[in-house]
Amino acid sequence: MEAVAGIGCGSASASAAWRIGTGRSRAVGGAGGRGRVRVRVRAAGSSGSDVVEFEQVQGEKVRWAGDDPLAKFVSGLIAIKPLFSLLQTGAKNVMEMVEEMQASDVYAELKTLENPALVYPDYYIQPFHGYNTGNLSWEAAFDCEPATRALWKRTFPALDSWKEAGELSRGNWADAIDSHHASFSGGLPVGDVVDLGCSTANSSRFLADRFPTAQVTGLDLSPYFLAVAQRQEKDAMRKKPIRFVHANAECTGLPSKSFDVVSIAYVLHECPQSASRKILREAHRLLKPMGTLAITDQSPKSKAIQKLHPALWILMKSTEPWLDEFYRLDLEAELQECGFTNYRSALTNPRHFTATATAAM
Repeated sequence: MEAVAGIGCGSASASAAWRIGTGRSRAVGGAGGRGRVRVRVRAAGSSGSDVVEFEQVQGEKVRWAGDDPLAKFVSGLIAIKPLFSLLQTGAKNVMEMVEEMQASDVYAELKTLENPALVYPDYYIQPFHGYNTGNLSWEAAFDCEPATRALWKRTFPALDSWKEAGELSRGNWADAIDSHHASFSGGLPVGDVVDLGCSTANSSRFLADRFPTAQVTGLDLSPYFLAVAQRQEKDAMRKKPIRFVHANAECTGLPSKSFDVVSIAYVLHECPQSASRKILREAHRLLKPMGTLAITDQSPKSKAIQKLHPALWILMKSTEPWLDEFYRLDLEAELQECGFTNYRSALTNPRHFTATATAAM
């Protein structure tokens, strides 16, 4: 697998200029192919000496995902119901930052979006993220945006605000999509974009801003998330409003070969491998020939994730039941099996990767 480098960055004050650049990755240390890949990070217009590096671990899995004794110990701990409940409470406390979305008119959006005939897969109705009903609640929907803001701030703690951190991380992600599409689409314009598993549309809004002439569609299994997303989108007063669809990303019901870009942002780590494979096949079906798939999610090779304290591993696994399966997923091989080519992958912040690929002719 190619290690892709070059994420523009300098100091915190120069963060607005951090973008994917032209540096190259290099492997250092380790025997037998094991070691670390340093992803070079440079601020736009900076000198060669002004470089920070996001580090990936090469050829290693996350220590608490799998079948080794440590992984089994962590899984055993969170299977104990009193401890599981305690960890759920701790995780929820991190996310209890509910803001202005409890306005009364958001509830009316649900009726305009919900597909009452939709059957939810079993994995989706299990407890996760600290909620007994998963994403199928107003509580989860209202907490989603504050939790996303906290995520960005933790990812770039040196930055002054979550907004600055989010713009940096999303900007690197969008740059990766732009770069891949420009390189491999054969000049295919970006006219239609679908964001599978869009949640409350944080990623969808960024896509709409990056591709202002495109029609962006946000699709999600949670009608509560979509209701919040649609309410926020009305406030945006966009010339081409984002369209929202209540459907399963495994089988969307959308027309084949109808999108130039398909985005899957922070979705696969919440799915068993069987569902992830179906989502990838569906993404290929939706894309026009030479269209671009973009996946962003947690990176099992991130040095920041590899070095997490064991207590945080337990906390994460207590609210993310499918993490082990996600970390063992060979994404490049799965995409090749689906018919994708031109696979690229890069860290677009210290914890998360963006993988891009092309739908073959």
